[in-house]
Amino acid sequence: MTRSSIDPAVMVEAVRAGMAAIVAQAAAAGEVAYKSDRSPVTEADEAAERAIIAVIEAASDVPIVAEERFAAGHIPEVGRRFLLIDPLDGTKSFIAGTPDYTVNVALIEAGIPVFGCVGIPATGVVFHGGIGSPPVVERDDAVHPLAARAALSALDVVASRSHLTPRTESYLSRVVVGERQSIGSSLKFCLLAEGRADLYPRFGRTMQWDTAAGDAILRAAGGLTVRVDGMPLAYGLTGSDGEDPFANPDFIAVGDRSLLRRAGILPGPDQ
Repeated sequence: MTRSSIDPAVMVEAVRAGMAAIVAQAAAAGEVAYKSDRSPVTEADEAAERAIIAVIEAASDVPIVAEERFAAGHIPEVGRRFLLIDPLDGTKSFIAGTPDYTVNVALIEAGIPVFGCVGIPATGVVFHGGIGSPPVVERDDAVHPLAARAALSALDVVASRSHLTPRTESYLSRVVVGERQSIGSSLKFCLLAEGRADLYPRFGRTMQWDTAAGDAILRAAGGLTVRVDGMPLAYGLTGSDGEDPFANPDFIAVGDRSLLRRAGILPGPDQ
């Protein structure tokens, strides 16, 4: 494998390095700073990003778009193939001491997330998968296959804990909801991929590094993430915000792709 490509095993190794860096910081989270968008950042975010990038750059020259580098103004040129890194997704959860924060690394090819890895530092659990790589979760020293489940009439929903918007509540009022969980970070995609939930709607600001790794795993497990017009979420310089080229539009993630044909799943113009 040439340096212009990257082995998925290196991406998993990089996620584990990021997880270890966060665990090393968890007992003393340190001071919290705030970026220009008022999102929090800690030394754990930065330490994890350094650890992840060190592993990747030792093995590959694939361009890297990483959250903290991006915030510092380091925006590389990206072409057909590049990596998206969120070294600590769910910083608010990390600060609050809740365990649902993750480390995310994803490979993008021609706008598609073709491989993703999501690690949960608090538990040591790692999810990964993509095109040509069967989706799995590594938990309790065992590897388990992932498969999204067929949806029933009532849908189990996962939604953001920290960014729940009135539009999300309006949307969910029109869907038959079974159980509902409020969870931080990309873990929501992993619950869909594991067959533990059916629907994740997101109306509000997200960045591509927030979603790409979980989206890759979800797609490999049979699900899909789409814009509200039903088109698959795309990655690259396609951001919905002209001042933020890696911003995502609103989206709906489903475990069962047939849900996209069900009335009410894709919001109408009045939603």
